[in-house]
Amino acid sequence: MPSLLFTPLRLRGVSFKNRIGVAPMCQYSCHDGLASNWHLVHLGSRAVGGAGMVMVEASAVSAAGRISPADLGIWSDAHAAALAPIAQFVAEQGAVPAIQLAHAGRKGSTQVPWQGRQAVPSEQGGWPVRAPSAVAFNDAYPLPGEMTESNITQVVDDFAAAAQRSRAIGMQVVELHMGHGYLMHQFLSPLSNQRTDAYGGSFDARVRAPLRVVAAVREAWPQELPLFVRLSATDWLEGGWDVAQSVELARRMKALGVDLVDCSSGSIVPGSQGQAEPGYQVPFADQIRREADIATAAVGLITRADQAEAILQRGQADMVLLARELLRDPYWPLRAAAQLDEEAGWPVQYLRAVSATAKS
Repeated sequence: MPSLLFTPLRLRGVSFKNRIGVAPMCQYSCHDGLASNWHLVHLGSRAVGGAGMVMVEASAVSAAGRISPADLGIWSDAHAAALAPIAQFVAEQGAVPAIQLAHAGRKGSTQVPWQGRQAVPSEQGGWPVRAPSAVAFNDAYPLPGEMTESNITQVVDDFAAAAQRSRAIGMQVVELHMGHGYLMHQFLSPLSNQRTDAYGGSFDARVRAPLRVVAAVREAWPQELPLFVRLSATDWLEGGWDVAQSVELARRMKALGVDLVDCSSGSIVPGSQGQAEPGYQVPFADQIRREADIATAAVGLITRADQAEAILQRGQADMVLLARELLRDPYWPLRAAAQLDEEAGWPVQYLRAVSATAKS
């Protein structure tokens, strides 16, 4: 049986040469939000390594939407111009260039992970943060101001403008970050959204802002190009966001033009993570795919070629996105192809290295 992992996938007018995607992974390596040589080499090497899609890390749609002062951004034409060589190089390697658009909300103005994740004071480059409700993520994070309807409309506009800039530089996929405790997830989850107006309380109210973002981006993003959304499919906590709500949201997003749901989980409040083990989030991709009738991507501790292939063969997802495994081995797709007896598509510059040892 032919490998599904190396069978092309078509979404709208874009063809992915295989079903392996590089998940967006924050590098916390920017100055003023601008991409650098680090990003070109980091992302370019994964394209050379054979992935079908290479997704740029969470890119803030405004300066206030960053997680840390070292985050990547796409809130101006200058930021887009810094990303343009990356999109071009990724496409030249036969991979689909993609970008994740994001706003951190109450998780913004914090230190980079290796410094400890405390709030960054204004004198060190920090900024005021806003969220659906004036509730901090934890005692070490900034206390956010509650967003007004005008603030919400500005964020919607910022996402749409970021999508337009992404297209102008050659990105072929935009993903909206609605998981991991960032702003759109903060609206979705009852654990973070304590509003009593049109944007909080009922399910319909809590999904209002995220659906406004989807509609605005779909209008700004070319119809021939696919739109992805990353969801935290569950908060893992009673009274929080759950898979049933994710299924219903996915149905509504599909009606607005979303093509694929990237299924992660957790991180809305401290301790809201599941028990991490190989494939622990795959059932979310499976359920959303079946019940919402939408393409999905599976993520989370997918490390082996046979594991990724089995997910696709069982019909649990349409793509697999790898993160840490591709940090360990940028050439994982080439090795996986050899292990599954598929044509790897090695760069011609590397053909002298191709041998049976590629399977090891």
